[in-house]
Order: sequence, then C-alpha cells, then structure tokens
Amino acid sequence: MDEVLRKDVTRRLASAAGHLKGIERMVAEDTYCIDVIQQIQAVQAALNKVNTMILDNHLHTCVTTAIRGDDPDEREQVLKEVTNVFAMHGKR
Repeated sequence: MDEVLRKDVTRRLASAAGHLKGIERMVAEDTYCIDVIQQIQAVQAALNKVNTMILDNHLHTCVTTAIRGDDPDEREQVLKEVTNVFAMHGKR
C-alpha cells in the first residue's frame, strides 16, 4: 500500500471510529432508534468504502504480481484468498 492510500485509509478509519463513539453516546442517551440506525449505516458505508479501497489496491498489487509471476502455487493462493474473502462476506 503506498503512503497516499495508507493515509487516506487511516483518515477514513479514524473518522469511522469517531462516528462509532458517537453512536455509543447516542445509545447511552437513548436517542431515537432510527437516528441511531442511520448513523450505523453511515459507519458501515464508510467501512465498505475502505474495504473497497484496500481490495482494489490488493488486486492491483499483490494479485497482479502473483498472476504475472512464475509460481503457480502463489497464483492459486492469492486467487483462493480473494475467493475466500467474498465467501466469508456472503455468510454474514
């Protein structure tokens, strides 16, 4: 991961963490349920964006390197990792 992406991901994660603390506060203060749900959805959307950014980076670096490489075991391993990530996501 290059430094620009790392900083962007870190900034977005810090923002999501701040929002999550806000949600904790909202729950403690017995805030209207729909307002809490909307904030949870905003955090989930932020985390999904970070996930997409990291996956895109992985596909353009690690996976591309493995596919272009000479090691068939490494190719299969990175492809299996990506497949497993999506399989785990589908089980939620």
